[in-house]
Amino acid sequence: MVFPTIMPANSVSDSYEISNSLRFNAADSPRLTRTPSSAGNRRTFTLSVWFKLQVDASPERIFIAADDGTDNNNNFDGYIAVNAADKIIIYAYEGSEKYYFVSTQVLRDPNAWYHLVVAFDTTQGTAANRVKIYLNGSQVTSFSTANYPGENHQTRFNNSNSHKISSYPDHFNSSYFDGYMAEYHWIDGAAKAPSDFGEFDNNGVWVPIEYEGSYGTNGFYLEFQETGTSANSSGIGADTSGNDHHWAVTNLAATDVTTDTPTNNFATWNAAVRTTAVFTEGNTQIAAGAPGYYPGSYASIVPTNGKWYAEFKVTVATYGQLGILTASTLIDGARNVFSTTSNIYWQDNNTAIALYLTDGDGTATDSGNAAVSGGSNSVPEYGTDVISIALDMDNGKGYFAKNGTFVNSSNPANGTNSFTLASDYADGSTFYFGGNNFTVQANFGNPPYAISSSNADANGHGNFEYAVPSGYFALCSKNLAEFG
Repeated sequence: MVFPTIMPANSVSDSYEISNSLRFNAADSPRLTRTPSSAGNRRTFTLSVWFKLQVDASPERIFIAADDGTDNNNNFDGYIAVNAADKIIIYAYEGSEKYYFVSTQVLRDPNAWYHLVVAFDTTQGTAANRVKIYLNGSQVTSFSTANYPGENHQTRFNNSNSHKISSYPDHFNSSYFDGYMAEYHWIDGAAKAPSDFGEFDNNGVWVPIEYEGSYGTNGFYLEFQETGTSANSSGIGADTSGNDHHWAVTNLAATDVTTDTPTNNFATWNAAVRTTAVFTEGNTQIAAGAPGYYPGSYASIVPTNGKWYAEFKVTVATYGQLGILTASTLIDGARNVFSTTSNIYWQDNNTAIALYLTDGDGTATDSGNAAVSGGSNSVPEYGTDVISIALDMDNGKGYFAKNGTFVNSSNPANGTNSFTLASDYADGSTFYFGGNNFTVQANFGNPPYAISSSNADANGHGNFEYAVPSGYFALCSKNLAEFG
């Protein structure tokens, strides 16, 4: 049985805010590269980074790697990553293995932000103190492999050779990071504790705080607030530590700079649902062929209150259905909506409303399967037209729009001519897609595609092609705290 992520109301936090993240899509071969002009402290240093993983990932998702400057197939000189088994891995091979760690803990929640701290200090006499790993404020102490570096070992990190974020070291451009990174600190010359970067709030949740320490010779701080592609203060890889250690950008664009962050987590397609659909673009895009049934997904946040807005671009070769589904349908074991014998879009007993999408027609239907709008005016131009959905959880209503014009002369702002949600909608409802031979891109506020305009909701959250209807909001944790 597959359960949705139902997010209840919570309190609004006044804690430290992170405004941006960088979305990495492994299929694009994205990476940041920098070669320090001189060596720093190769024995003592710290990585601190927040990240959210994509479910369909490359073999190893590299946070950072460093090489020795030679083109040598036998030298995996040093890297920190999450491997294909969703475990933290730290490894170095310099003619022989120098250190190697694999956690037993797995990171399998693609809807959550994690915080990783890795602190090296090979000057320590006790081996277990030479490398310390922390996840969400707690030290990782259980490993399937734990081979510590020798005392005073000189790593390749902080050497005056190439360093890469989201790629193997040396000449290997592979195993790119899949997902999001935010608040990226590299501290040269100090082994920091996680309390330098985060703290537990009153609910016991690990949250970021402002780092107030120094960075050392080769240290840097990446906030991902700029959108340029040059290695300077206006670039995606701009260093704001004061050191001006800016990073060169490869296969990353302005659309990859997002506001999905640890302090405002946006909905994506729920990649915890392991269907045959392939998730990319930080879980904002899904695609599937024709396996004989109808894979798909639904939003990672399933609200029980409030009014919510999202936009979609869809390419359908055979069949698809985009709409609103209730939580009871998502978790109904009798329907088992993600099995090989049933369909995500099962429309029974008033469980869904949807826009049917085929290669030749598109029709908006209500929960009783009666067509309420059809013909050429409702047929989307696949991959070009933007389909909007407004979900009113306070009044049990739903609305569809094509390129900003709502069908059936409906108006989400005043509640006229709506589609009616299922009777159990208040238990939780959300956006979903299911189909056959499709690609669908979801903009829950962080579009995976370029848009021609920029429209935020009334709280200033999200980035949409069309104006968000009055009273509706992007589906993200900050809005959920206020309205959900």
